[in-house]
Amino acid sequence: MQATVTKHIQFPDPHQQQHRELQVLHEVARTLTSSLDLDQVLRGILQQMSQAFLPENWSLLTLDEETQQLVYAAGAEETLEHKRIPVGEGIVGWVAQHGEPLILNNPQQDARYLADANAADNGKRPAESVVCLPLRARGRTQGVIQLVNCKMEELRPQQVFLLQALCDYAAIAIQNARVLEQVQRLTITDDCTGLHNTRHMYAMLESALERCAKKHQPVGLIFLDLDHFKEVNDTHGHLHGSKLLAEVATLIRNNIGPLCSAFRYGGDEFVILLPNLGKESCMNTARLLLEMLQEKEFLQEAGLRVRLSASIGVACAPEDGQTLHAVIRAADSAMYAVKNSTRNGVQGAGNAPATKGLHTIPARSRHEI
Repeated sequence: MQATVTKHIQFPDPHQQQHRELQVLHEVARTLTSSLDLDQVLRGILQQMSQAFLPENWSLLTLDEETQQLVYAAGAEETLEHKRIPVGEGIVGWVAQHGEPLILNNPQQDARYLADANAADNGKRPAESVVCLPLRARGRTQGVIQLVNCKMEELRPQQVFLLQALCDYAAIAIQNARVLEQVQRLTITDDCTGLHNTRHMYAMLESALERCAKKHQPVGLIFLDLDHFKEVNDTHGHLHGSKLLAEVATLIRNNIGPLCSAFRYGGDEFVILLPNLGKESCMNTARLLLEMLQEKEFLQEAGLRVRLSASIGVACAPEDGQTLHAVIRAADSAMYAVKNSTRNGVQGAGNAPATKGLHTIPARSRHEI
């Protein structure tokens, strides 16, 4: 007679399980409060999540609110980095759109499944299970976490609760990072024009001069002051004056190279930083900007046809100065050389000759209505 073998199923000790889950939450909370680096925090959370649920693959996607696309921010598959999925598309897109979790066995049979959007389908065995949860903070979806091929038989309601708690931590981290980014952006941005402010200009110029010294590359600086801007405020009011400054800033921003940076220095003065450009290239850029200022009619949306000119000074490191203040002073002095003589022109620092504007706008028609 054959003996009957009884197979004993050993369930995890609930106390040990609870202790492990509390330890996971503790580690995640410590990660969240120990760093302001979003990538470091998210990877710490995902590491704990991976250890707790043992997925074969995992990924975290953040929501780009402007494009309404999900962007792979972290995951086991580096090849998916920066991949984008529209909200509403695939399982992750559905979760982001509805703000609801999805736990699926045999996800390939689900109409929402997209093979090319699934982290497990890049050279690995097909997804047999998918756990996908939204990252929500303050009532808004910040992103999605997806775990592929977890041990579904061990995924009890208590583990789902833990998983959601970890997602909440990740959502808070993303929200905090975005708030911090916005605050940092505001501290370096001029409210009126949207350009960088003087504080940021000093930091960027200092950094550019350091690279200039190390790599023996030039750094150009254009100092632009609008001519007779006070007449605009006196004639049309300060509200229109502020709007005009914003339009000038847009013109400058749209007509300098991608490596160049524009700043509002104060009042109606603007500074343009041109890395790796010598004096003559900077002079050409300044002349082009002056021509565009002369040609454009500003404040047309307000029913006005305001015309402008400018006094522009150009300096270049290292020939016109090697320190931050020396280069600024050289460009500023060149600008005042134009302003105190002809206005409506470009002057280079040192012995560079002044260049009169391509055409002079008579004073009486400069602010034409």
